[in-house]
Amino acid sequence: MSVARRQALKALAAQRQGALVPGAFNALSARIVEEQGFPALYLTGAGLSNMALGLPDLGFIGLAEVAEHTARIRDAVDLPLIVDADTGFGNALNVRHTVRVLERAGADAVQIEDQVAPKRCGHFEGKAVVDTEEAVSRIRAAVDARHDSGLLIVARTDAAATLGFEAAVERAQRFAEAGADVLFVEALTGLDQMQRLPALLPQPLLMNLVVGGRTPPVPAPQLAAWGYSFVLYANAALQGACLGMQRALGALREHGVLHEDPSLLLPFEARQRLVDKPAWDALEARYAAAAPAAGS
Repeated sequence: MSVARRQALKALAAQRQGALVPGAFNALSARIVEEQGFPALYLTGAGLSNMALGLPDLGFIGLAEVAEHTARIRDAVDLPLIVDADTGFGNALNVRHTVRVLERAGADAVQIEDQVAPKRCGHFEGKAVVDTEEAVSRIRAAVDARHDSGLLIVARTDAAATLGFEAAVERAQRFAEAGADVLFVEALTGLDQMQRLPALLPQPLLMNLVVGGRTPPVPAPQLAAWGYSFVLYANAALQGACLGMQRALGALREHGVLHEDPSLLLPFEARQRLVDKPAWDALEARYAAAAPAAGS
């Protein structure tokens, strides 16, 4: 139930033990996150743009797509779900609507950021952020919009890359004052900044480690020791999946045939287990047994 999920997510935030949170880009990837035993997952906007549209993370997805995938993932898994809602798709009023829609779709936390729309990946060049007052108004609107106070609001700032570390810290402090539950300072580039940040901010923190991105990869136990609550790998599954597809299809192209090689492919039975086919078979048998005989 949503209450239990949100309480579990809130407890992870309070523990500040560097909980690893992988990103999912569809319902099946969410199932794999759950199968691997992670405590929560993250619906990645970049992943949606890449995998659903075949486009870079440059603001091409909208609220309807995010809400649709939120609902699909919610149906597939019972893990606490953090949803990347980009800028909230407009001004404070749009943010309010976005939070209402995503809460209804099954989000347990909604992330709102302070970039100018259309936003771009936090590890790309050319970012810009709105002024501080507009950024704070987005977070206030997000906090006010939720029906359930257990829904967490994750406030992200991209100001470190554009205005500097101190400005990003100041913004994050303002977000905390506006009621944000979790703070997310994106694209830090130095270990010193990463280590100092938890002592400078009051709320639980999320650190985003983009494989190949700007932020140095620090092991989760070290980030936990520094005081971070969540360690996000938003697109590790995506990058792994793309590599797996390239390898499997490259082998098919080279050899003209593919066998059930576990070094290249998930076995057929394992694939059926991931999509709960045995449970659907049991339901089919149950309903067939209950059907009236022909002619009765």
